[in-house]
Amino acid sequence: MKYRRFGKTNRSLSVFSLGTMRCLASAEVAYHTLAQAVAAGINHLETAQGYGKSEQYLGEALQTGLGVPRSQLFITTKLVPTADATTMAQAIDQSLDRLKLDYLDGLAIHGLNTWEHLDWINAETGCMQAVRQAVAEGLVRHVGFSTHGALEVILATIATDLFEFVNLHYTYFFQRNAPAIAFAQAKDMGVFIISPADKGGLLYTPSETLEQLCQPFSPLELNYRFLLSDPRMTTLSVGAANASELALPLAAADRVEPLSPEEVAVFERLEDHQANALGNDRCSQCYACLPCPEGIHIPEVLRLRNLAIGYDMTQFGQYRYQMFENAGHWFPGNKGNRCTNCGDCLPRCPEALNIPALLRDTHERLNGKAGRRLWE
Repeated sequence: MKYRRFGKTNRSLSVFSLGTMRCLASAEVAYHTLAQAVAAGINHLETAQGYGKSEQYLGEALQTGLGVPRSQLFITTKLVPTADATTMAQAIDQSLDRLKLDYLDGLAIHGLNTWEHLDWINAETGCMQAVRQAVAEGLVRHVGFSTHGALEVILATIATDLFEFVNLHYTYFFQRNAPAIAFAQAKDMGVFIISPADKGGLLYTPSETLEQLCQPFSPLELNYRFLLSDPRMTTLSVGAANASELALPLAAADRVEPLSPEEVAVFERLEDHQANALGNDRCSQCYACLPCPEGIHIPEVLRLRNLAIGYDMTQFGQYRYQMFENAGHWFPGNKGNRCTNCGDCLPRCPEALNIPALLRDTHERLNGKAGRRLWE
């Protein structure tokens, strides 16, 4: 296991962190998963108040003992932003009680996704007043935020200088947040990558096309290498449901060197294949088409189309597309069938894409049963 400095926290974290959102089958399963992760060298254990019994199970495991001193672990929980300090203070106390801890190493504002959330953060009587008080009392040592929001919201949140680390999405198949990674580094913030295997492309179960294109590597291995070869990435989340799911990520836990020529060649092959498969219908993800009068998240819809056609990542595309209109600010935007052919986006597209037609095509390919956040 390799370790990296978590930005201005000055703590050294393992390059993989155990996210406990899926360790919910039972207290016993959670304990064995946590114990094996710690035995393998993972020292960052992350949960959230919204993850069912996750805090409770983690607290029980810590009481039982995970084989290392408490001081060697970095325990983070996440709490949703609130408009008032009292609600946040109560939430902090509740998390400490569930976790059976005297202090949190990390507290992340969970899902700082909208401009309204940012207003709450900046308000003098908002939730950060309670967070600052908790830091002053020694209940919280380091403060960060997690986000599924737009790049502009992420950049504005980093610019507040209120946070020491950021949890965000960034993978080979989703590089929109690259400017946020750079800004976080400039601010000496720790960078925690959310769900690079699952939301990064369902890479535990890749399509046959993607598997063949990535040979002699696996798609999951390549995505981990894409991230770990970049020293700005402190740690990647592993959302194991049980101890057996730790094996694949841990196999890459010491591979933080620059990309090899062979790995670079595979990434070039992936780019060429997608470009050829999509031809003139490939969306470059410039985001110039937004805003859409019908609230369609055009770039994300077309990104999922790019992946479905380019790499046969249809299962992943359906999984994510079905979140539209069903997950609120966690995955904002309407589905492609909401398009009214108003043409507002057409003159803004540098590729001159027939966006209304592509939106309809994506909807036909990917629409299905509505999806929701896992803990819902």
